[in-house]
Amino acid sequence: MANSPSGESVIRRLIKIISAFDAAHTSMPVAGLARRTGLPVTTTYRLVDEMLDEGLLERDNRGQVRIGVRMWELVSRSSTMLGLREAAFPFCEDVHSVVQHHTTLGVLDQDEVLYIERLSARSSALNIAKIAGRLPIHACSSGLVLLAYGPAGYQERILGGPPLTKYTDNTITDPAQLRRHLAEIRQRGYAAMRGIIVPESSGIAVPVFDAENKAVAALNVIVPAHEENTAATVPVLKAAARGISRALGWRGELTGTVHQTIKIPVHR
Repeated sequence: MANSPSGESVIRRLIKIISAFDAAHTSMPVAGLARRTGLPVTTTYRLVDEMLDEGLLERDNRGQVRIGVRMWELVSRSSTMLGLREAAFPFCEDVHSVVQHHTTLGVLDQDEVLYIERLSARSSALNIAKIAGRLPIHACSSGLVLLAYGPAGYQERILGGPPLTKYTDNTITDPAQLRRHLAEIRQRGYAAMRGIIVPESSGIAVPVFDAENKAVAALNVIVPAHEENTAATVPVLKAAARGISRALGWRGELTGTVHQTIKIPVHR
């Protein structure tokens, strides 16, 4: 693949352009795109023109560019996340209807939690977990669950890596303390964390397993801080996570499962 004078490949420059779009920048003029990517204006115009021709980008009614429908189509065709979302969505709906708070499904990607589903509650807590949004692995309940159930080597790499960022007074950043906390999460089968990334909200999360008994996602609810009802919420989450896991081919038992009748429909 041809390189630019700076040594960057075409693919790397295309990724820079795609990555420039986010929830706060859904569309922008090409000159603005050049500023956000740090690419030369002429290079940006040339690449944008090619991406427009292929439908990867499109222009809105103001003449600004945005991610095109063709991009969504290509990504959705064979993504493993599509099958996970389809399996999980009915159960996410059940949790949302019972708990009446934000409900999310997150996966690990590049040492962060990537949220692939979210059902929102207008009157609930501040929710910074957005679809296609990311949060630090150590500063959200979903991340801590996935870290707790991840391979020992992966845990040690995170705990032994660069110092973790402390977002609030409740964020656990000390490796020894975090290691003990991960053991507790694994023992009880869920994470319940208050205000570890923003003070206003708390997260409660449980793992979702695949046919190989690997924790591939975290099912999570976000509630206002100091309004957690963990005793009632955890069984609902675990019942739903069990349903999602079995839909993915898992046949095990969830750690710390509470044997309690939960009024959640069984989806076949």
